[in-house]
Amino acid sequence: MNHSIDLNCDMGESFGAWTMGDDAAVLAHVSSANIACGLHAGDPDTMRRTVDLALRAGVAIGAHVSLPDLQGFGRREMKISADETYALTLYQVGALAGFARAAGARLTHVKPHGALYNMAARDAALADAIAQAVHRFDASLRLVGLAASELPRAGERAGLAVAHEAFADRRYENDGALTPRREHDAVIEDIDDAVAQALAIARGDGATTRQGRRLALHADTLCVHGDRANAAEFARRLRDGLRAAGIAVAALPPRMSARPDETPSQRNTEQ
Repeated sequence: MNHSIDLNCDMGESFGAWTMGDDAAVLAHVSSANIACGLHAGDPDTMRRTVDLALRAGVAIGAHVSLPDLQGFGRREMKISADETYALTLYQVGALAGFARAAGARLTHVKPHGALYNMAARDAALADAIAQAVHRFDASLRLVGLAASELPRAGERAGLAVAHEAFADRRYENDGALTPRREHDAVIEDIDDAVAQALAIARGDGATTRQGRRLALHADTLCVHGDRANAAEFARRLRDGLRAAGIAVAALPPRMSARPDETPSQRNTEQ
């Protein structure tokens, strides 16, 4: 293996009697789990169960924080102040951290979801609010954001470790933003095409934008969407493709060593 990359998945997005995704199957192929915290998806029982599943799989656990929008799955933008963003972030990180602590583990990272993610990628004030909430809760947490956007820059300003994220199955615009989901080709549905984009990014070759230009991208982590109908197959084929290309899949290292009873969530590495 010549280098490694983290493979993360948004999950824990079931709610009540409604089921989203096959988290247990996906967890066999990823190294980090971003678990919904109840505002765009998820509920207390789903959060608890998903934390337990991630621990059994040896996968790093992160909080997937969102705007309060269950009906819109967190994908509708809202007019929200920096103070409100700070409070929403702190509230959700604290909730998931409680479940992790009760299970004998700890969080390793925080990643915003959907509209909040995209808003923070371009709005420095919102990005700073998220970063400050994460730092004040636990300065050892890593902040995950769109590569080369305002969010990882805010994390660095706050003194956090950051992860620049790229997407296997999303189209990019020339400015590095994700293609809005309202566009018909925003999501790469074909698994082979999505894996090819992910491999190009992981090799350092970047991605081809929707407008046909080559976009330079540095990525520490690649995202798999757990709400894809074929998410488990996609994750398996992506991991197999990375392995064949000589790229290991491993969670990003924690900033501080975990206690002995917390180490299982850090151990998902390619042998």
